[in-house]
Amino acid sequence: MSDDAEKAVSLQERAYRLLRAMIEDGRIGPGERLQEAQVAKAFGISRSPARHALRTLCVEALVEEHDGKGYVVAGRGAGVADGSLASLEPVKIQSTPQWERIYKEVEQELFIRILFGAVRINEKQLALHFDVSRTVTRDLLARMHGMGLIEKDDAGHWLSRRITPDHIRDLYEMRRLLEPKALQKSLPHLPVPMLRQARDRVAQALECATPDSAAFDRIERDLHVDILSCCPNTEILRALERTHMVFGPTRYLFHPFLGVPVEMIDGALKEHMQILDRALRDDVAGAAQALHDHLEVADDRWLRRFEIIASTTQLQFPAYLSPAGG
Repeated sequence: MSDDAEKAVSLQERAYRLLRAMIEDGRIGPGERLQEAQVAKAFGISRSPARHALRTLCVEALVEEHDGKGYVVAGRGAGVADGSLASLEPVKIQSTPQWERIYKEVEQELFIRILFGAVRINEKQLALHFDVSRTVTRDLLARMHGMGLIEKDDAGHWLSRRITPDHIRDLYEMRRLLEPKALQKSLPHLPVPMLRQARDRVAQALECATPDSAAFDRIERDLHVDILSCCPNTEILRALERTHMVFGPTRYLFHPFLGVPVEMIDGALKEHMQILDRALRDDVAGAAQALHDHLEVADDRWLRRFEIIASTTQLQFPAYLSPAGG
């Protein structure tokens, strides 16, 4: 797919998601009209992705098409072709940067391998593999460097060091010191629906016999990233960003290659539930203590998963990665 085509797809998807969210939360009401030109102007996009977004909403029966008069939002009052034009606040949406579109795949390949040893990243081969410019790969590598995932060696080559038990324990110690305080500071600013949604996701995962990696990753980020992001102390949040690399391997716990049993995450899910339940009861101190207790055992739990994974030694590397030793 060409860069232009990828950009168009991204804009279409973003426009659709934004319009859908506006309809679902009531910013655009039943019976109100939407027009291509209006959506294009409000979102700062061309009429083509605006048209695609509206047609997708039509397929989902969220809007109804009326020839010559745009689309009318379904629901009470819908079906009236001359309903009032919806009021759209200007929201300039951007296409996803190229580096972001390949980040997840590169991250997965990297995280699976640094469980076994240090890995070197070849920037030229990375660009060739994904058919992107070196500017794109530099942006991607800069992001990974900012997350603490990679660094440059003495020769100036990109390197991702092996995840060692000592490194994991250091990161979890930092989390135990900072996350409970961040939670205490976050809770007064948190919307209750956000907490309930996070709890609902944990409940669904506990009921599911085989939760997938994406669901577990979402649960981890709900508590340890999104909820804590409401902490007004940005210095705490900036320090915690360096610990987020521990979530990477978690994203791929259920990757067929790794073979980590589902039972190993049940304890973590139940602890998340306890933290969120206390937060929903406005027990700020109790929630912070439960989070501290959760992190007290989390490093050992993480390392037990690692021991299971490390029993496999045969690895295939994509062209842009190679063993670095150490």
